[in-house]
Amino acid sequence: MRQLDLVVVIVYLIAIAVIGLRLAGRQRTAKSYFIGEGHMPWWTVAFSVVATETSVLTVISVPGGAYSGQAFGNVELALGYVVGRVVVAGVLIPLYKRGGFVSAYQYLGDRFGLKLQGLASVTFVFTRLLAEGVRLFASAIPIKLLLDEFGVHAGYRLIIVVLTVITVVYTYLGGIKAVIWTDAIQMFLYFGGAILAIAVLSGHVGGAGFSDALHAGQFRLFDTDFTPAHILTSSFALPTAIIGGAIFAMASHGSDQLMVQRILTTRTLRDGQKAMIASGVFVTIQFAAFSLVGALLWSYNKGRSFKDLGLASSDNLYPNFILHGLPVVISGLLVAGILGAAMGSLSAALNSMSNSTVADIIHSFFRRTPSDAALLKLARVMTLVWAALMAVFACAFSTSTGNVYLTGLAIAGYTYGALLGAFLLGRLIRRANEVDSIVAFLVTVAVMTYIVRWVKIDVTVAGATVPTAIAAQWLVPIGVLVTLAVGGLMSLFHRAPQERAAAVPAAGAGEGPDRLAAPAGRE
Repeated sequence: MRQLDLVVVIVYLIAIAVIGLRLAGRQRTAKSYFIGEGHMPWWTVAFSVVATETSVLTVISVPGGAYSGQAFGNVELALGYVVGRVVVAGVLIPLYKRGGFVSAYQYLGDRFGLKLQGLASVTFVFTRLLAEGVRLFASAIPIKLLLDEFGVHAGYRLIIVVLTVITVVYTYLGGIKAVIWTDAIQMFLYFGGAILAIAVLSGHVGGAGFSDALHAGQFRLFDTDFTPAHILTSSFALPTAIIGGAIFAMASHGSDQLMVQRILTTRTLRDGQKAMIASGVFVTIQFAAFSLVGALLWSYNKGRSFKDLGLASSDNLYPNFILHGLPVVISGLLVAGILGAAMGSLSAALNSMSNSTVADIIHSFFRRTPSDAALLKLARVMTLVWAALMAVFACAFSTSTGNVYLTGLAIAGYTYGALLGAFLLGRLIRRANEVDSIVAFLVTVAVMTYIVRWVKIDVTVAGATVPTAIAAQWLVPIGVLVTLAVGGLMSLFHRAPQERAAAVPAAGAGEGPDRLAAPAGRE
């Protein structure tokens, strides 16, 4: 009977690719390929943002984390994320929409110059390679468990390659429209899977199971340990989750092209703001649902560790329940939903990286702007290039045994502070020029690399002192402060630069023209 699960997975993967291509239509211009001509409904974009940022990392790691003692700490993080998105909606989205940009980094090109625009874009694509490599590897976990059920012992690397090839098909042809529509469908599938899992687990554990989990602290929402060392090292300490989480969301959703690109596909500024804020609300609900799955799994397994259950890590807990705790066909559909979420995240990254390559890097380092037909062809070629590199990076993570969700957050810590700091430097320090911004950007990346890799804080655990890394949520504000300090200090040693002719329209102005072409006076 388990063969029916495999049939469901195969049918779903084929169907989602076909549906995505049909809803996307034919892409004839680079602008349509990247932002869908700015005609996507805001609610679809909101669902796409949710699917892109949560994907497999949420589906398998949040239940595992809740099971292992994090309780509902991810809901705390989500509350901070909502605050950050409100700030992005009010401050940064108007810059992008009114400037008519197809890339967030075109603002940096207008404010400081094309060198910083190109540098920010290169930083973005490199960060995406690492972060999406983690996500792509995570997607291979449940499918490997399913194949093992049939005695087919495929390695993670083979699974990664197959998923990448399937995803490239509709991303290459359908562009951002295919990405957004398939994301929305997949989000409903894996979120529906969480609701179904909650219902099944509730039936198994009953009221007594809920009571046991409650008394064991599995439903704890706020971490109120306010000791300095805990606040600095725990992602789920209350100040870290709310304050650090808000600033982290400002970086991830305001300066990361992966998310900004989706907002740029909306029809109006108002629609873009609604999509951004609504995505935060949906993410909070999702975190709560998957955390509840983890708490109920704790009761279902009577609190045994993942090692006692014969699993490699906490990330295997939920996929293992899907395969062994749910009826045939239903379990296959949920595995398909997890894979679909992974494909949606991958396709989103590929399209945004291709977008940034064409809209930022090409315009920053080459004098002449290619024709629109050439840009569209280049965009598709770069989609293939980034797909191949993404698979290589995912294979490099295939030996990881840690929590992939926290691993993904740590990777962002290297560069998010510099990216968000560059935008805030342009907005807050009017004296800062291109040299100031580039030096501040590079110094920040260097400082954050040192902090992420080597700075540890002593934390007492069970009577022993354990050197622990700074929580990922604090890495962004630290990076922002370094950028503003370095850029602001350097700006004091020269005259204020003259305003650029291609400056972003002031608040209240109409939305700008198509900015896929190079900024005025810079071809």
